[in-house]
Amino acid sequence: MMAMDFSKKVVFITGAASGIGAAQAQAFLTTGAYVFAFDQQKQEMLTLQMNYPEQFAFFIGDVREKIALKKAIRKCHEHFGTVNILLNTVGVLDDYLPLHDTDEELWSNILTTNLNSMFTLTKLLLPELLENQGTVINMASIAGLVAGGGGIAYTTSKHAIVGFTKQLALDYAARGLHVNAIAPGAINTPMNQADFAGDGQMAKWVAEETPVKRWADPKEVAYATLFLASDETRYMQGNILPIDGGWLLK
Repeated sequence: MMAMDFSKKVVFITGAASGIGAAQAQAFLTTGAYVFAFDQQKQEMLTLQMNYPEQFAFFIGDVREKIALKKAIRKCHEHFGTVNILLNTVGVLDDYLPLHDTDEELWSNILTTNLNSMFTLTKLLLPELLENQGTVINMASIAGLVAGGGGIAYTTSKHAIVGFTKQLALDYAARGLHVNAIAPGAINTPMNQADFAGDGQMAKWVAEETPVKRWADPKEVAYATLFLASDETRYMQGNILPIDGGWLLK
């Protein structure tokens, strides 16, 4: 049986102020891990710090800025030491816009936030992750496997994350790095609240189109993250694990 014990492990999470990232932080904290969180807003991170003062710390900054990431890493080292598990969770949507409605500013913001930040942070932490034979779990999406989960910019960014994950695993699996990604479908998070606006018809349509007929709770993604981060799954490399209620079955 898989033991969910991450005591003394240091977990670095981006996008941890709400939604999936906050649920991941909570899940790892309950298993005894030290969690260092990075986000632009405090939100749920204040509650986590109050509830786990010895295990949790955070940094407020813009994931698109390399200097902010470097400062966060230094703060993490000061609090907890080197990183064992990196969760590249941060991400933003593009309002499902097609190419003709996507300007260069939106395109750049989506790619920089979702993809470039992942490249920068993972590269900054790579030496210690290799030394620790650590784990990297990237946040892809069903939009990284099929079209329709976002607009042109979001879908492109998530397809690129799938490729980044696979190549990272191929390049470093022999050196002990453990790399996989998660591909969520309809998860009820603040990022998706536009679907629930008004009479909620979009949210109802998404639920109806999902074989299990509902949206997922962020905790369901967090539990899968614990599974992928465990030593018992180290033979899994470069996998993209859908958590989609059966969406991709169609």
